[in-house]
Amino acid sequence: MNKKDISYFISGFYREFPHIPKHESPWNVIAQLENIILDKLAELSENEYDIENGVAIHKSAHIENGVTFKKPAIIGKDCLVKAGAYFRNGVYLCTDVGIGANCEIKQSIVFPKSRIAHLNYVGNSIIGNDVNLEAGSVLANHFNEYKNRTVPVILDNTIVDTGVTKFGSLIGDHCRVGANAVLNPGTILSKGSIVGRLEHVDQLKESP
Repeated sequence: MNKKDISYFISGFYREFPHIPKHESPWNVIAQLENIILDKLAELSENEYDIENGVAIHKSAHIENGVTFKKPAIIGKDCLVKAGAYFRNGVYLCTDVGIGANCEIKQSIVFPKSRIAHLNYVGNSIIGNDVNLEAGSVLANHFNEYKNRTVPVILDNTIVDTGVTKFGSLIGDHCRVGANAVLNPGTILSKGSIVGRLEHVDQLKESP
């Protein structure tokens, strides 16, 4: 399996998104995410989802008071979204995802059984199955200290320029990210990776 393929990191990716071409890069998926979600919205059944103003919420999902959804967004079956969460620029939650209080999720996909605790920021990212982000962890998506800098990533020990100025992280299945950890833009975590509490992940600095 090609390590540049999203399915190397996230099982079932193409089952969830069969219309995305194989071997599409994660940053291109994120760049197109709003349109991908709009296409998905057109396929949903109103018997299963409450759909209004570009936001679809599965009838089995539980949404607490004070949650803000900015279109487009799809909230899947059995999801739990707690008070104060904020969704914008295209968010897709698969089945049984938990989003804690006062999280901000921007232009991101979260796969089944993943948990984002509370007070987290997830920007322009793809999060795999059964991932846990402890409180306060941040998936940064932009180098604001540099003007117009595109986000590089490390793949197969090679620096790859994504060509985009905003890309957060690709988090493989079963990863654990500790409280108040910060992942630099362009972080890629293989399945089962563990990031410690208060850790700063800068894979460019760590690369040979």
